[in-house]
Amino acid sequence: MVGLSLGEQNFIKGGIAQDLRTDGRKRLTYRPISVETGVIPQASGSARVKLGATDVIASVKAELGKPNPSHPDKGKVYIYVDCSPTAEPTFEGRGGEELSLELSSALQRCLLGGKSGEGAGIDLSSLSIVKGKVCWDLYIDGLVVSSDGNLLDALGAAIKAALSNTAIPKVQVAANASSDEQPEVDVSDEEFLQFDTTGVPVGRHYIVDATTEEESQMSSAISVSINRQGRICGLTKRGGAGLDPSVILDMISVAKHVSEQLINKLDSEIAAAEARDEEDEMDS
Repeated sequence: MVGLSLGEQNFIKGGIAQDLRTDGRKRLTYRPISVETGVIPQASGSARVKLGATDVIASVKAELGKPNPSHPDKGKVYIYVDCSPTAEPTFEGRGGEELSLELSSALQRCLLGGKSGEGAGIDLSSLSIVKGKVCWDLYIDGLVVSSDGNLLDALGAAIKAALSNTAIPKVQVAANASSDEQPEVDVSDEEFLQFDTTGVPVGRHYIVDATTEEESQMSSAISVSINRQGRICGLTKRGGAGLDPSVILDMISVAKHVSEQLINKLDSEIAAAEARDEEDEMDS
């Protein structure tokens, strides 16, 4: 918990009311964002995102698996977030465990949609190899390196960048396997398929990109995840204070406007990071 005096609390709230926050930003302005891809060579894809002083890393590992019987034509995605105590003292013990679970669950809902898969940001059918037999399992891990607020947005951006950096090996399926047998697959070491991230949503807050001090003054917060088509992929509320439905609708409207700017900015940063990676490979 951030310890603020009454004067500091009033200063933060007063600035927000006047659309001039303590760091000079307006209510709907994000802090500078930077993206670095390929930061973990052993992973199938990885990225590091810095949003102001908030610093997170996301990695993706692709492994062959077997589809769930209820969704035989889809792959599987698992998301886990680790809130390291070195990032924030309050992450020590149960505080970090509860936040890790909350963030993992929120990202899971935003990226994978409901039980039916409706509204999913990731196309799970693209991970299917042989219906009911073989699929790709994606293990997405997020690590909070440094926390200064707005972890959900930062992690969502890092996952999007890591998926964009993910290369899934091309697979050849043996043609002579019977329908009852588990087919043999040959995973290529040379040919890779790029993962499509056009549907991956990016979340935001009504007072966008809140710092830790600003978050400490929130009675409640709603994060809305919007994809490139302007569709809502997930909505998460935190805090005990109730919100009028008209306020929530206003938040969603603002989210659609701001998310478009953030997605475009993130796309630009990812493209620049990948271009730097290609230059480094050519130089080496």
